Amino acid sequence: MSTYSDAEPVFTKADYEMFATLRYTLRRFLRFSELTALAHGITPQQYQALQAIQGFPGRDWVTMNELAERLQIQSHSAVGLVNRLAKKELVTRQATPSNRRQVQVRLTPAGRALLDRLMTAHLAEWRQLAPRMQEALLRFARMETRGE
Repeated sequence: MSTYSDAEPVFTKADYEMFATLRYTLRRFLRFSELTALAHGITPQQYQALQAIQGFPGRDWVTMNELAERLQIQSHSAVGLVNRLAKKELVTRQATPSNRRQVQVRLTPAGRALLDRLMTAHLAEWRQLAPRMQEALLRFARMETRGE
């Protein structure tokens, strides 16, 4: 019977280092994002919501269910998030013309201006982290499947 110590290692030290570098780089960016959002007077989740709304494929508005899906939160949490953003005058809500029960959430000009400032800061940070991230992702893509 083979024990763990007798078994051939499934991953190499370089594999663990690559995964650790990837996780560290992602976490570093996420921490930057959190602090930058807070410095601009909104929560990290509020920033993510603004980005999800403006970045929704094919249009510049989302429904509550779409926002919840994009943020991976419950629908009632999306409603509360939109309420807080509306109170800050960063988004508006209006009924969808084809379905009055469905609400369209859009950025206001103030919401778009804030998002543009945040995106500018995030782009600068990504440019600094991109070489390390790109290297880790390329190594990850070339990594052979082992242990299956």
